Amino acid sequence: MKPKILIVDDEPDICKALEFLLKREGYTVTSVNSGEDAIEKLKTESFDVVITDLKMGRVGGMTVLEKSKEINPEAPVIMMTAFASIESAVEAMKRGAIDYIVKPFLNEEIKLTIKKVLEQKKIINENIALKQQISQRMACRDFVANSESMLKIVETLEKVIPTKSNIMILGESGTGKGLLAELVHCNSPRRDKPFISINCSAIPEGLLESELFGYKKGAFTGAVSDKIGLIPLAHQGTFFLDEIGDMPTNLQAKLLKILETGEVYPLGDTKPRIVDVRIISATNADIENRIKEGKFREDLYWRLNVIEIKIPPLRERKDDIDILAKHFVDKFSEEHKKDIKGIDRQALSILLEYLWPGNVRELGNVIERAVVLADGDYITPENLPDKLRKVEHTAQPSTLKTYLRDYEKNLILRLYNAHSRNKKKTAMALGIDLATLYRKLKKYGIEE
Repeated sequence: MKPKILIVDDEPDICKALEFLLKREGYTVTSVNSGEDAIEKLKTESFDVVITDLKMGRVGGMTVLEKSKEINPEAPVIMMTAFASIESAVEAMKRGAIDYIVKPFLNEEIKLTIKKVLEQKKIINENIALKQQISQRMACRDFVANSESMLKIVETLEKVIPTKSNIMILGESGTGKGLLAELVHCNSPRRDKPFISINCSAIPEGLLESELFGYKKGAFTGAVSDKIGLIPLAHQGTFFLDEIGDMPTNLQAKLLKILETGEVYPLGDTKPRIVDVRIISATNADIENRIKEGKFREDLYWRLNVIEIKIPPLRERKDDIDILAKHFVDKFSEEHKKDIKGIDRQALSILLEYLWPGNVRELGNVIERAVVLADGDYITPENLPDKLRKVEHTAQPSTLKTYLRDYEKNLILRLYNAHSRNKKKTAMALGIDLATLYRKLKKYGIEE
């Protein structure tokens, strides 16, 4: 089916030129000469892309953008503007426009922009479809741990797994929050029911509501059939809300109501769907700080955080590095059809000394790379990335010099992550200038 494009411009010549150009590219094109006509079209037809001029008569491009997002939030809007109004176009992007084009424009620029926007939309739709696949196949991926802190988490989960209690998992990016959520589900009485997950930061706000709650046919232009939301799809199973700290506040209120009543109202429907789901949420954000800033509802926090699990970063559980590395060697050797027997002592020493800012995810990537590059039976230092091998190593970890170095390294990394890897704020917190921070980040292998 050809993508449908709506062109809005109060200059008929521009509309005709764009209509001619885009029809030649195989698109179905409709053009109107006012914001009022555009809004009427949006109410009666569904479009894949809306291209609107910024400055028009009584109803300008900003209003068209606002109404388009309200009527059909899934349709991306491209803003056209004269060079002098670029600031306004940037403001339009903040309000939800996907891109802007400066007049006078080249035909190739228009074609490339539309192609890029349609590809982005396709990727979003594919990701959403992927999320909707009920994941019975997860059975239980291997959970590998050896450190005291992780074994205590497992002990806690053994008590919690048989219950219906909601769980909130806290931890830095890459620590394995999603894996822990799967572990809970596949060992629970709900294991034979759906496990559905969604990343709240990965889906645009305009789409997130309809994806979570679903919608009724005719709820908005483009809603040509009923759609079941992800939460109803997880009925009697487990629903994993990753990066819950990034959920918009208006959706937080709706999620709270579901938790309180066990009912979901799809968009455009007056009849609720009854749902029974266990919610596992996760975030790498400082959720309590977000509550203080008014970005996260405290009442929702207490509903979700019945059981709190804090996963420590990999640098604080070095006992896990060896066993995890060996697990990844076996896994990726099998995937890449190689016969790697293990990691030599020197390479393992490098892995143990590195601080792993990307946590378990980064370790997995490093080991996969090493497995692919290894020529012999064992992974050697030469198979590891330069940033790991550049970290200083010492044979006497008990010296004062080494102790001070390790203390400085850990302090920098802790503050760096606490400030969301913002270098300026980290330097201020450490009381050093930005140039010094850059040198130290490079010195300790935290960043190249």
